[in-house]
Amino acid sequence: MSRAFYPYPIIAGPTASGKTALAVQLAKRLGGEVVSADSMQIYAGVSVGTARPTVQEMEGVVHHLQGFLPLQEKYSVARYIEDATAVFAAVFARNSQPILCGGTGLYIQSFMENRQLFEQPADPSLRQELVAFAEKNGQEALMERLRQVDPASAARLHLNDRNRIIRALEVFYTTGRTIGEQDRLSHSCPSPYTPCLFLLDFQDRQHLYDRIDRRVDCMLENGLLEEAQRILRTDREATVTQAIGYKEFDAYFSGEISLEAAAACLKQQTRRYAKRQLSWFHRMDGAYTLWMDGGDDLHTLTEKAARHFDEFCERRGNL
Repeated sequence: MSRAFYPYPIIAGPTASGKTALAVQLAKRLGGEVVSADSMQIYAGVSVGTARPTVQEMEGVVHHLQGFLPLQEKYSVARYIEDATAVFAAVFARNSQPILCGGTGLYIQSFMENRQLFEQPADPSLRQELVAFAEKNGQEALMERLRQVDPASAARLHLNDRNRIIRALEVFYTTGRTIGEQDRLSHSCPSPYTPCLFLLDFQDRQHLYDRIDRRVDCMLENGLLEEAQRILRTDREATVTQAIGYKEFDAYFSGEISLEAAAACLKQQTRRYAKRQLSWFHRMDGAYTLWMDGGDDLHTLTEKAARHFDEFCERRGNL
């Protein structure tokens, strides 16, 4: 007997490309719910700088995995996979259609592949011991320790790459498995869900950059400065303080640069981040590209996505 078929669309793309608007319209078209794949929108109290959709932007569509985590709490890819899997099971159980939407490529790819990741507790004393050993005995001696327990990683890593050599030793000493064994185990269980990947892209990259500039201006009008000041002053250790959208204002608050310079820096850093996102998604196979600067309005783009998803379901369902 063949296993049940649970297809779902993924709306992926760079920041400011229009993912939320398309996911909302597609959810309304398919009778679905949006599941976020954004590593910063998970945090509570930081809606402006993370571009978390407003109630108005959601248009009544249920959104999951947004704004639920306290700022001080750490989060991991392994936990994201666990949380997203639970949400998907609940959404499918009520005969609704989950739609994965976001720009965090690692979250999306790991969920698609149902990566079985193993949490590794931090061991500062072990790292200190390995660093001290390397400084006292040299890189070759450190590499020899790795060869004894993980010859595959030792053959792959450069002798001067001390950080990765130490990391490979840490993984083995704390888990009893090599990095290669961990990776093989992580791919051992296929996902119960079948993804249909949509990539929002731009034939003329300047169109994306213009959208980014407009978004930053909008964020500033909607309270980004006040949000950044609150976070940087009261929650300095929070992960989100290192996110694009907050750290760029540090120098402004200390009086080193003007607000205009800080905003320009934010726009530049966001453009660079968008390039990295596109590089990640372009490496993923099987994406159906929706050109966001091709002249199609949101309704047309939604119909294209819905039609492709219907065809995808028909093809895959007949296999």
